[in-house]
Amino acid sequence: MIIRQYRADDLDAMCSLMADLGYPTEQDAMMARLERMQQDASYHTFMAEHDGEVVGMAGVRLSLAYEIDDIVVQISALVIKRQYQNRGFGKQIIRHVEQWAKQQGSTHIVLTSGIKAERQQAHQFYKNAGFQITGYRFAKDLNH
Repeated sequence: MIIRQYRADDLDAMCSLMADLGYPTEQDAMMARLERMQQDASYHTFMAEHDGEVVGMAGVRLSLAYEIDDIVVQISALVIKRQYQNRGFGKQIIRHVEQWAKQQGSTHIVLTSGIKAERQQAHQFYKNAGFQITGYRFAKDLNH
């Protein structure tokens, strides 16, 4: 498996992966999001490719924290195509993000995940990868 930066020709694959993650997105909307992210040096999108096919991605963001002095890497999106799950690709992309985070001077990685029933397998994957539950995430839709 090859892990590389997102390219413009990954747009179709990116939309498919976001749908697998539970966030179906039109190409125009996804392209606009990615263009905004690419203008912000703190965002990075890593694509996992196997035999010439994009099979997964990790969207990460470098950030600072109020509670520690170090750089924190937040995994904002992580998905492997369903037919490629349980084959080690998720572990490889997590290892890649961990190595990249260390190169950026980070000592911590955080991720958030919904509490939906369909996320239980992902939660177990995160625990197996060494992540610990450390709190809650709250969200509020300001449009309603």
